[in-house]
Amino acid sequence: QVQLVESGGGLVQTGGSLRLSCAASGRTFSSYNMGWFRQAPGKEREFVAAISSNGGFTSYADSVKGRFTISRDNARNTVYLQMNSLKPGDTALYYCAADTYPKYRLPQKENFDSWGQGTQVTVSS
Repeated sequence: QVQLVESGGGLVQTGGSLRLSCAASGRTFSSYNMGWFRQAPGKEREFVAAISSNGGFTSYADSVKGRFTISRDNARNTVYLQMNSLKPGDTALYYCAADTYPKYRLPQKENFDSWGQGTQVTVSS
């Protein structure tokens, strides 16, 4: 398994921006598909965004399309989530996850086998 550490969360006002980072251990980061998920209190963990190992494919939840951007820097073993136009409904604990399957596939949470501890994002109204 790969070790993942998220950072960049915090408190922001509605309409503000944050950039989350996820640093991964290991020398095979460039072969992993990566994803971001979030979980609000009392709700299921839900998919936010995913990116293929070489960055050529990305996918987003409908609720964040046009506002969030996922990217990665394989030289730095890091994946990012740029979040703009934040809303109170985006408040959640955000998790980074790795899918070590050798091909890009549907970013269902069951397909991700390594998870970080999460970073809290709170959007005030």
